[in-house]
Amino acid sequence: MAQPAQIDAALVDFGVLARWMDERDLPGGPFEDVTPLTGGTQNVLIRFRRGGRGYVLRRGPAHLRRRTNDVLRREARVLAALDGTDVPAPRLIAASPDETVLNGAVFYLMTPVDGFNATVALPEPHASDAGVRHAMGLSAARSLAALGAVDHEAAGLGDFGRPDGFLERQVARWTAELDGYSELDGYPGPDIPGLDEVAGWLERNRPGTWRPGIMHGDYHLANLMFSPAGPDVAAIVDWEMCTIGDPLLDLGWLLATWPDDAESAGIAGPLGAAGGLPTAAELVAAYAERPDATAGRDLSSITWYAVLACFKLGIVLEGTHARACAGKAPKETGDLLHSITLGLFRRARAFMAR
Repeated sequence: MAQPAQIDAALVDFGVLARWMDERDLPGGPFEDVTPLTGGTQNVLIRFRRGGRGYVLRRGPAHLRRRTNDVLRREARVLAALDGTDVPAPRLIAASPDETVLNGAVFYLMTPVDGFNATVALPEPHASDAGVRHAMGLSAARSLAALGAVDHEAAGLGDFGRPDGFLERQVARWTAELDGYSELDGYPGPDIPGLDEVAGWLERNRPGTWRPGIMHGDYHLANLMFSPAGPDVAAIVDWEMCTIGDPLLDLGWLLATWPDDAESAGIAGPLGAAGGLPTAAELVAAYAERPDATAGRDLSSITWYAVLACFKLGIVLEGTHARACAGKAPKETGDLLHSITLGLFRRARAFMAR
């Protein structure tokens, strides 16, 4: 089997892949239209056709991180569990949890997505039609509600996460993460105005009841592919952070990153710049249209989830700033992400003030 010239065999050996696919009775023949895909992920994505069928292969980067293979196994399991639901997501075709098959890397094959990332490019009719852009935002909320409506236990994910005490441990968990950055030489410690104020508010105002379900874990516009034909979400992608927790935190994450002011619009690329998007209240109302997503979940507490999302995401991004201070990441990247962290904490305090 000929190796495509643009693909390093150390990443994906197409001879090995062909044999593995043949063993699973997938359509045979030569590999055609082999194309590496780019995006916001560090993982490797390669699109191709074989035997008249389209595929996207996903595996970890050339230099695998400590947890990469476990993350890929989790992603594949969730995508398999979503088959048969109305959640817009790539469908799993086949997976290799055995890392010995492909040079130490777990990988899986999924269906290609006919869609575009609106934070990278905005085609027509989306670019010139504010009504389409408004409907795109509502579709983002409704697609998330479809995920929140899935019964994770019925889908075979009853043992997938640690939902017990999920909300109770969030502040302590992420405060400890932030404290751990101080072990990096050169990082002076967090300079984040409002850090203690936000943490204290979250502890005092934690919702008393919630219902566990599947969480994407990083739900924002950059992780959505939209249909070229209209406003619908074609697929939710990049499931690296998926777990069983409180799905309202995904909705809070969407609100925390929503491009509804000059600062956040700049991060959301062409879609943020074009505007015409729904308000936060409209997003929550669109989510609430599905009673199977909201049953047992208190949408009146959505501000708390938005504040928690700001808190958690801000601390995650501060980690790159800390590594940059230690010379382990580019300084310009660290500075940029630190500025976004400060913006997230400003947004958290604005949410709290409402």
